[in-house]
Amino acid sequence: MEPISSLSREFLYIPVNGPAGGEAVEVAFTNEDGEPAEADWHDAMWHTVTAEKAVAKILVGPGAGAVALPEGTYRAWVRVTSAVEQPVLPGGLVPVI
Repeated sequence: MEPISSLSREFLYIPVNGPAGGEAVEVAFTNEDGEPAEADWHDAMWHTVTAEKAVAKILVGPGAGAVALPEGTYRAWVRVTSAVEQPVLPGGLVPVI
């Protein structure tokens, strides 16, 4: 992913293969080698949905309603909750400068 300024407030978009787009979606951020704990998850939303993939989005940056990410490199994780499955998928590295 392209670097994001720690001063910027913007949506982060993460492609996900397989969901229909009606499922609940959450995003977590960990260090590069970490796995998310339950407290790390933040509600996200679907941006676009096609037959091949969906794109989750979450607001990051300073201010209310956004996930504040200080400078560093984070691994994004996406959790999709349906009636039967709850996959947790790595969403790539997010450099914050």
